[in-house]
Amino acid sequence: MNEMKVRELGGKRMLYAAILTIVDPDLNAKIRPAHLDYINQLFLQDKVVMAGPFTDKRGGMVIYRANSLEEARQMAEADPVVAQGARTLELREWNPLSFPLG
Repeated sequence: MNEMKVRELGGKRMLYAAILTIVDPDLNAKIRPAHLDYINQLFLQDKVVMAGPFTDKRGGMVIYRANSLEEARQMAEADPVVAQGARTLELREWNPLSFPLG
């Protein structure tokens, strides 16, 4: 990993992709404002890199910045849409490519 990439990731901090699939649309609609506030607060703390819905409207993705998978899991499981059962969570470590390649 180049020096610029390490600096962007904050040293040892890695990125984790949380796939959040909607399982209860009514509950999701009710909790969504709290979900957006939660991820915005984490963004302001430099713990969320980006987030957004999928165009098929069946869920979305949050990219977390964390020191470990466990830290990322704690943040993702505390998200109101996950904690209250409106969405399922699939969390995976993500290593984005640095372009241009070669």
